[in-house]
Amino acid sequence: MKNALTICLFCISMLLTAQESQKRREVKVLKGAIRKSIIPKRDPIPKGWRSEGKISFLFNQAAFSNWVAGGENSISGTLGLHYDFNYHQKDWDWDNRVIVAYGLTQTRNSKFTKKTDDRFELNSVIGKKGRNHWFYSGFLNFRTQITKGFRYTTNENGKEIRMEHTNAFSPAYVSFGPGVLWKKNDNFKFNIAPGTSKVTIVDDEFTLPNEEYFGVVEGESVRYELGMYASGYCKFPLLNNVIMENVVNLYSNYLEDPKNVDLDYSVNVVMTINEYLSTTINFQTIYDDNAFKGFQTREVLGLGVNYVF
Repeated sequence: MKNALTICLFCISMLLTAQESQKRREVKVLKGAIRKSIIPKRDPIPKGWRSEGKISFLFNQAAFSNWVAGGENSISGTLGLHYDFNYHQKDWDWDNRVIVAYGLTQTRNSKFTKKTDDRFELNSVIGKKGRNHWFYSGFLNFRTQITKGFRYTTNENGKEIRMEHTNAFSPAYVSFGPGVLWKKNDNFKFNIAPGTSKVTIVDDEFTLPNEEYFGVVEGESVRYELGMYASGYCKFPLLNNVIMENVVNLYSNYLEDPKNVDLDYSVNVVMTINEYLSTTINFQTIYDDNAFKGFQTREVLGLGVNYVF
């Protein structure tokens, strides 16, 4: 009888202990739910405007003296500016980037100083947050050049000559339209705009009879296109102190040969030496048969001097 009473008291004690533990768990879950409902989730991106800029100078030089294998002395430099100014609120993101670059090269056996880069570009994307990382977006892209451009050839005497082919803001490209934006963070995002308007602007003095100049016919200065625009941006560390940046833009014109997709892809690899010095590799390829029937490529490798502000 005494053993049975002991066992009974032990079972009652265990039951009361289990009930008390269950109550503590329920209170803990309730407190957590209340805390989550009262305290909002912390936004990892600071609200308001934030900006960052970088000025860089990329230098290349080659010199030869009595070099049996052959070679040509050359010197070149490229001055660039990248400036980002972005705005963030609870449900809105507005990302803006300005890119300016101008480069020249001079070789010993050419009387002309030639351009290696000439670029002004503005990218702007505004997004209203939807679910997860998706946004309803609208974008604007403006691209042009700053100075005149030339084509080089030789005359019948073998002398190098040049012919003016482009001018400041000729050509200029303006693209804009609504779409959807997927944005994980500032370094990984892409935008799709299926109803994009693209306007090409040129100086009509360059248009030729029975020919198109950047897609613009003789006597005109503007070409309008309607199509789909897609762009992507990805920046990540490749190795220790090595950053790779990839930018791709695609465009298909619904009004004329939509299977013929325009491509503009660039990759930049920056190997940081210290706060002010870096080694930079820039590669860009463009396919736009209104400008050139084939791929255009550009590659620059050099020592860069940087200033971040």
